[in-house]
Amino acid sequence: MSVDFLQLAVPGVRGLSPYQPGKPIDELARELGLKEEDIVKLASNENPMGPSAAVKAAMNEEMAEMTRYPDGAGFALKAELSSRLNVTPAQLTLGNGSSDILDFVVRAFVDNGDEVVVSEHAFSIYSLLTRAKGGVVVEVPALNFGHDLVAMAAAVTDKTRVVFLTNPSNPTGTWNTRAEVLTFMQTVPANVVVVLDEAYCEFVEEAEYPDGVELLAQFPNLIVARTFSKVYGLASLRVGYGVSSPELADIMNRVRPPFNVNSYALVGAVAALRDEAYLQMSVKANRDGMALLTAAFAEMGLDYIPSVGNFVAFRVPDSVTGIEVYQKLLREGVIVRPIANYGMPQYVRVSIGTDAENRTFLKALAKVLA
Repeated sequence: MSVDFLQLAVPGVRGLSPYQPGKPIDELARELGLKEEDIVKLASNENPMGPSAAVKAAMNEEMAEMTRYPDGAGFALKAELSSRLNVTPAQLTLGNGSSDILDFVVRAFVDNGDEVVVSEHAFSIYSLLTRAKGGVVVEVPALNFGHDLVAMAAAVTDKTRVVFLTNPSNPTGTWNTRAEVLTFMQTVPANVVVVLDEAYCEFVEEAEYPDGVELLAQFPNLIVARTFSKVYGLASLRVGYGVSSPELADIMNRVRPPFNVNSYALVGAVAALRDEAYLQMSVKANRDGMALLTAAFAEMGLDYIPSVGNFVAFRVPDSVTGIEVYQKLLREGVIVRPIANYGMPQYVRVSIGTDAENRTFLKALAKVLA
């Protein structure tokens, strides 16, 4: 007897499609017969600088304890974060990447029929997690590709349980000022949980950019999510964290799986936090790379969305689509990210790479658009 296992899944899961990450280098090498060393991957907003020497040293030392479970409480990492952020360990929730934090929020606060407010073009995982729990996604139209916080506040109803804000936003790189976020938080009811996703915050150098952690004292319904995957260069380790009131952290920790952050991630994250030189090098490289790419887009007559992250989305000519340009670039050994699934079929997102990678991408882009 055959079984339709899809029908056994809960209703919220049946209509989902798996999240599609950026194409791995080894997959493209297999598909097109290319050498891995000749491929440039600028698809997943990773840090191109390579791992910090301090992080590698800490992980090598940790290998002697490979047979032991990690510290389930993450004491050392929480202590380091507490000191740097001026919060208590009770305000911290550790995750297997910041996506874990987003998952904990939905699992803890969203039930069948509950509403979750998101922005158009925002990170797709918000909708995926919500729909899996049977929640209703309320998508608010974007304003200049970014979050329209006035409209998002107006979309909150008595059915709203969670609002997701991304600052800066992925895949657009847009951002909201401190005044805008503050007004939004003052408008939203105190019984609605607001998640401020700051995965790219360390790259932002704008004076009016808000530090979400500084808003926690005023707004106990706020959760700030951050990651070590971007500026700190630990994407493969999968480690992130949430900062919130102790009450919200306690609830999230009730659904957090045991040992969800591995030992290498824990020691690597501590070492990364202490390596200020690596952080500054990464920010500078991103600044320089962004300037190179945006200047080239302007010279090529390509519109782009000004970005404060470590990526930038540009508009391809009307004669092609973003997916077609993506596919042509693959044949040149360059992996970028088409974002048609974010409602932007004419746009492609490219991560900032090393200077050599950026120039390889620009040369390939000029070729495929010629």
